[in-house]
Amino acid sequence: MPDVHNKPHWTLDDLDFARIDIDQARGDDTLFYLACSASFIESGSDLYTRNLIDYFEGDDEVAGWLRSQWEPEELQHGRALRAYVEHVWPDFDWQPAYDAFLAEYATYCKVELLAPTRGLEMSARCVVETGTATYYKALARFTREPVFHDLATRIAADEVNHYKHFYRYYRRYRAQERLGRMRVFGTVARRTLELKSEDADCAIRHIAPARAPAQGHDPQYLRKVSQDLNRVIRTNLEVGPTLKMLMRPLELPPRVQAAMQVPVAQFMQKVFLR
Repeated sequence: MPDVHNKPHWTLDDLDFARIDIDQARGDDTLFYLACSASFIESGSDLYTRNLIDYFEGDDEVAGWLRSQWEPEELQHGRALRAYVEHVWPDFDWQPAYDAFLAEYATYCKVELLAPTRGLEMSARCVVETGTATYYKALARFTREPVFHDLATRIAADEVNHYKHFYRYYRRYRAQERLGRMRVFGTVARRTLELKSEDADCAIRHIAPARAPAQGHDPQYLRKVSQDLNRVIRTNLEVGPTLKMLMRPLELPPRVQAAMQVPVAQFMQKVFLR
């Protein structure tokens, strides 16, 4: 499948760290936690990318794309976010905090958590990419710091591109497996409910003690940080595009899709607001 990008993929050299508004960024605690938690989660992405590559072994097209493009781009996101954090907050000791995070995060990334068929797993991946694209679009809308805006915009575009690949593979497997709409709906609904997962809270638990030693283990402080980050996503969420991406694997007739817009929007809002 030709890549959706019409030009070479961006690299860390494309990020102009010299343009960072250090004074604005360094004093923004919410920006720190957003950037750092994202850097942890993206840097640990090889835990689940390996599982997915193994799951699709034998399908040369899918496994090849996962191995040659998807996994490297996910890991690049982690390197870029880490570079941003270390440039703006050089006193934060990233590696030890990340190592502690990774030890816990690894327990969440198990192959048995994948969907029971390849087609259903592809529909689940569409949901995940919807969530990550939505997340980084919200970060880009939130921040006034130009380099972080640029980085979040680039990552969001990558996630949309990944979604397009997963959706194409989903359609192929759906035909092969003769997947009914209700089975797909069940997978999409379950995976949507899991979007607000332990990932970010796990990252916060390991970032906070290094960032704020006096408060880092205080449940109230951790809860406040989590609520602040959730508020950023909630207030910068673009519901319309997210809904279209989320519902696309169901391939509903236009009238049915129009009728479901409101209840699905309400369901999605609950997921992001809880």
